[in-house]
This record gives sequence, C-alpha cells and structure tokens, in this order.
Amino acid sequence: MTSFRDTQTALLDASGWVRCPSVARAVSDAGLPVPDAGYLAGAFSEQQWADAERAVGALREHFDGARFAAEVRYGLLLVPDPARLDTRKAMPAEVRGDQLGRPAEDVVDERLPAGRAGIAAGPDTPEWTPVATVTGRYGLSLGSYRDIAGGPADSFTVDGQDTRRLMIRQLWGARVLQSGRELPDWEGNDHWTFTLFAGEPLTEGAAESGTVLNGQVRFRLGKPDRGIGPVRVAPAIAIR
Repeated sequence: MTSFRDTQTALLDASGWVRCPSVARAVSDAGLPVPDAGYLAGAFSEQQWADAERAVGALREHFDGARFAAEVRYGLLLVPDPARLDTRKAMPAEVRGDQLGRPAEDVVDERLPAGRAGIAAGPDTPEWTPVATVTGRYGLSLGSYRDIAGGPADSFTVDGQDTRRLMIRQLWGARVLQSGRELPDWEGNDHWTFTLFAGEPLTEGAAESGTVLNGQVRFRLGKPDRGIGPVRVAPAIAIR
C-alpha cells in the first residue's frame, strides 16, 4: 500500500508549484525552492509527516456529515513564506498564463484590507509551511459566514485546532496556485462554487470570498448571510 507521505509527495510533485510553468517561474523568481519530490524528501520531519497524516484523517472524519462532503479532497497544501510570495495579494497577469490559458489580471475588490497572515513572515518562517486542508476543486458547504464565524467552537475544532482560523485568503490564494490548471471554484468545473473566508473579519459588513469566474481569479466581498450550495469553506490545520 502506498503511504500517505508517498501519495502527497507525488501530488505535490505534480502540482502547479512544479509543473505549471508560469507558477513555477513565480516560485523561482521569489527565491523559493521548487517543492518537487527531491525537495520534499528532506523538507519536513518524520513527525510533521505523521502529524499531517493524522490531521488530514481527522478533518475527513470530523466533516464527513457535512453537505457535499463526498466532493471534497483533502491533502497537503504548501503555503509559501509570505515575505517571498504573498498569496493574499493579486498575482501578476503572467503568473495566471498557464493556469487560465492566457495572462489575466486578478480582480481584487478595492475595499479589501491586507488580509490575515495565518502563516506569518518572520525569521523562523520556513520556505514552505504544510497545511492539512482541502486541496481539490470543491470545499465543504457549512452555511453562511455568520453561521460559521458565529457557530460553536466544537463544530469546527479538529485535532485540538479551531479550523476556522485558517479559512483565509492566504490559503485560498496558495491553493489556486498549487492547483495549476485544475482550478478550484472555477466556472468550468462540473459546477461553480466560491470559497468563503470565514477566518477573515467582515469588511464594511461584507464577507470575503474567492472564485475563478469569467476567466479571472477574483477576490470578492459579498453578503455574510448567504449560505447557498455554491458557498464553500476549507477548514485547515497548519503542520508546524
């Protein structure tokens, strides 16, 4: 049987960070090592791999009863050191070239603040931080921003961590890049969705979200009480 480590290494080696040329160039231009199989062989400790496997399993089990849980793929997301590549921000148009088939500017609502840095820059921040979370095209449907942000902690606490804290723009931005050409929350998927950033505060009474619509990656604001089917979230646990 293939181990969790081997499976995730293969997936990351085939990810946008490595195999999508425009994204891989952005990684290199930022001074980051490309997280291919060779790099991953020594990047994380045995304990981190064990913690990651436990966290992914715990997320899957905890949210198994959620709406659309069968659509969700969990795994390891790599979040770059934001001092080198800040995934809260719009990417240059050329970075999206091989993801969208053409260079395209990201669309960012001008009212948005900088966004939370769940993985913060600092002298001890690693080049890449592994995060157990949603890595596929679709997240979970857990209701509106108000339902999630105002819900009981027990409903969102997994492996001792409140998974709402990392439902943030930084992680979705990294997920889009890691996905390469297999974009999450894209109108070209079997059905369109958008990911709600329930770990970010409201901005002028509106909730943040991200989607890929009309050929562009979009960081948006919307109604905080909207809990329809396309509204998804990605609970997450950082592996330190």
